[in-house]
Amino acid sequence: MIQQQSLADYSSSAPEAVKTDKRVGGNFAAIKLDEFSAESIEASSIYSRKDFYKITLATGHATFRSMNKEYHIRPGECALIFTNQEVPYRWEVHTEKCSGYSCMFTEDFIPSQSYLRRSDWTVFDSNSQSVFPLDKAQKDFFTNLFLKMIFEQESSYRYKYDLLLLYVLECIHATMKMEPEQGAQEHTASTRLYESFKMLLADQFPIVTPSQRVNLRTAQAFADRLAVHTNHLNRSLKAVTGYTTKKLITERIMQEAHALLLYSDWTISQISYSLGFDEPTHFTQAFRLHTGKTPTGVRQNV
Repeated sequence: MIQQQSLADYSSSAPEAVKTDKRVGGNFAAIKLDEFSAESIEASSIYSRKDFYKITLATGHATFRSMNKEYHIRPGECALIFTNQEVPYRWEVHTEKCSGYSCMFTEDFIPSQSYLRRSDWTVFDSNSQSVFPLDKAQKDFFTNLFLKMIFEQESSYRYKYDLLLLYVLECIHATMKMEPEQGAQEHTASTRLYESFKMLLADQFPIVTPSQRVNLRTAQAFADRLAVHTNHLNRSLKAVTGYTTKKLITERIMQEAHALLLYSDWTISQISYSLGFDEPTHFTQAFRLHTGKTPTGVRQNV
């Protein structure tokens, strides 16, 4: 199966930096990448999912790989990278070290009574832009934010977690302002329905055991769960995303299929069952139609 990495595992080079917010029980850590040990750098090269959200400000010569995409950060360049709990990824550092900062927080770091919704943060949406090249002024701005986080997490200030959350939000919103067409979407009824659909879809992943199975696989199944007519769901999702309900579902299922084929030792039959297909042949046909390749062919080319 695809490895799962915890916040404590990731920041093992500086475990004292992992702080628990006693208000909600969530964890937060802000770390300087230059201080990572060789073991931590090696661990970051393992393709894995994390149990936390992460924002990384990276400068150096490195490659970030997520699903079937890869992003190159060349010497002297700087980028801001957002990763979530759903999509596995890995880093390949081409020099001895990669400079920069990371801040990480678990789902429950955000107070449950808060108005904040992760679905509003497009930077953490696996279907939206998650890697942002920065110019010098932007790099300086975000560097200052990370330095504030690192300083504050060591302070004894009574409300420091409220302040740390504000720094995280400033980082998120400053980035979304760089992509106004993504961040300024009006909250119409269609958008709210899309957000509910997206949460239902995301809740089915990741697949972590062969016995786990995707149950919502059709537009009708999602419409029934959301208590709307299928045609209304299709029109709303098409208006917000430009894609049909079927395409959005298929994209996410095939994204998971690709990850399991490459990075798990499950049989194709097990993967087929977990993704909700009645027969492995049905899975093979759907995968070939979507990718132009067979599941066996993907594994043989690894």
